Amino acid sequence: MVYVDTSVVVALLTVEPRTPEIVTWYGELRDTPITSDWLLTEFSSALSIKLRTGQINEGQASLVRKEFELLAGGGLHIVSVSRDAFRQAAEMVMGHDHGLRAGDSLHLAVALELQASHMATLDETLAKNVKRLGIGLVKF
Repeated sequence: MVYVDTSVVVALLTVEPRTPEIVTWYGELRDTPITSDWLLTEFSSALSIKLRTGQINEGQASLVRKEFELLAGGGLHIVSVSRDAFRQAAEMVMGHDHGLRAGDSLHLAVALELQASHMATLDETLAKNVKRLGIGLVKF
């Protein structure tokens, strides 16, 4: 099973430097990737940042929100975040030498809890920690 973090979904649905690679990768998937409820909040935040900084306009944001709803409705398997995953994420961020931020540690904790075989991320720090903890890293 492949766990997908927010950076990949943002690149899938908006124009980012790695969008072509992500679109190709997603189109070639055989199984529906998995993610957590945290994606809903984090994606909304990323979209708001793009809107505030002028990277997209209101019309584009509205279109992306609709595309996201369609993706969340069937193109991703979205699971709830357990209390144990929150605790594990808290422990991860206490290991300050690994550089994990709260949201990334939560994605990683859920992926570990689900025993994901691979994780898809565009975040370099998260990618290093994915490998460190023994999850395969999707190469785009």
